[in-house]
Amino acid sequence: MSGRQHRETEIARRIRAKGLATGRTSAQIAEEIHEACSPQFSTTRIKAHRLSYGIALADVIEQVRALFERDAKAPPGIGETLLSAYESGLKRPGPEYLHYLCTVYRVEPVELGFDGPCICGHGHRNSGVLGEPALRKGSASIHRDLVIHPMVAEADAQEDENILRRTLLNLLNNTDASHRQEFDGPVVGACEGIRRRMDETLVSATVSGGMLDQWEEATLAFGRQYTTTPPLRLLCDVLLELSAVRTALSRRQPIDLQDRLCRMAAQLSGLSGMVMINLGDHRLARSFFRTGRIAADETGDRALRAWITARESLVPLYYGDAREALNLAKKSRDLAGATPCVAQAMAPVVEARALAMLSGTDSKKEVVDQAKRALARARNAFSAMRSDEQEDMAFGYTEKQLYFYQGDVLTKLGQTLEAEVVLDQALGKYEDHVLDQTLIRLDQAQCRLLEGDIAEALTIGTNALRMLGDEYLTDLIIRPALALEQAIMKKVDKHPMLPDYSAQLRRRRTAQKEGSGG
Repeated sequence: MSGRQHRETEIARRIRAKGLATGRTSAQIAEEIHEACSPQFSTTRIKAHRLSYGIALADVIEQVRALFERDAKAPPGIGETLLSAYESGLKRPGPEYLHYLCTVYRVEPVELGFDGPCICGHGHRNSGVLGEPALRKGSASIHRDLVIHPMVAEADAQEDENILRRTLLNLLNNTDASHRQEFDGPVVGACEGIRRRMDETLVSATVSGGMLDQWEEATLAFGRQYTTTPPLRLLCDVLLELSAVRTALSRRQPIDLQDRLCRMAAQLSGLSGMVMINLGDHRLARSFFRTGRIAADETGDRALRAWITARESLVPLYYGDAREALNLAKKSRDLAGATPCVAQAMAPVVEARALAMLSGTDSKKEVVDQAKRALARARNAFSAMRSDEQEDMAFGYTEKQLYFYQGDVLTKLGQTLEAEVVLDQALGKYEDHVLDQTLIRLDQAQCRLLEGDIAEALTIGTNALRMLGDEYLTDLIIRPALALEQAIMKKVDKHPMLPDYSAQLRRRRTAQKEGSGG
């Protein structure tokens, strides 16, 4: 954790220890923590109550979830990120969450820093569950763990999670679209730390951990957000969830839940690798895909293993090693076997793209035919996929992705007439995915350049860069944008529209360097 957080926690720990030694209640200790820490650290009242119990955010969340279960309610959507927002003052809990937080801490809303009264209409002094004997059947072990043996996460793991939480809260609190959160130093270290500990847990664990159904729902939700949420914002959410799954995997749980946990670890690791590609960090992307493979191997699910490998093949594809991408795509196809699955559609597309990159726009007829046959296999496999997989851009494969990558292959092969038709169709289907919209437009610009229309190529490319927000400005975009500039300069270095495109690109690259502290 940061120096400020460490000092805040240390002060709160001393106050709590003295309070417990003198017989003070948790509410009294919380008040003392608030008075001591608020002037220096802006410690809120609700955070002071958690510090008075000496527990982590995860403990409070588990207590709220247990109360929802006790009351026969659907699992709540509250998580550590939302509770952090409550504690930082960025958000106020709704009436229902406020009621359960009051129940957990055995206080009234005003003591947590919120206006009352509570929706329940009665007091909470004797209704709480933290720090007292079990009041209801089945709660004794939970209370005993929290009071006598409170969960204390590993120091490094807690620090990494705090870094990501701070980054996420900064992103949530920042309404300036031109600002780009840094993705270097501590953030990169936190990402690597969470991934490494997941590796260690997967390798060393002999018994699977348990998880709640909402984790699976959250994983699917992150997949849906993949197309609409800025990469770094999504990465923070995904890795915090992955860290929670790692904690569950490290504990002894019923063996029949092992596959569910490992499947989620594979999906979250794979999604992290996908986001790392978008952020331009191919080293961390490879590492997360490797972690995903370890988790997928634990499940024995060929389709899942093939999906991870197909996604991993995009790393060398985007970062210059088409031959390795081709090999990984073939490996994915072999893993998939004859069972209809997502990888059967993805892998042939990567094969076709790799072939196009290896041969270039002067491709021989046999290479063109080979790439087109791969695309045909992808279309056939797509038609055999389940409907839910055809609508999932992260864990499945969609028709618009098929159009986009088919257009990209045809562009790289120099088949411009076919490519432009397919790219137009693809662009019409991408309404909410900024990164792919930009990549499609840059492919369209390449097509116009190959046809000799340099002015139109520059117009399309310049407009594509103008439409892209700084939060999406990553190496994934910069590389093809630079390639377009270099290709134009090979043909004519003094075109009247070239300075405008180059200035737009330089401005974006400058913003990228400033945003990353470079």
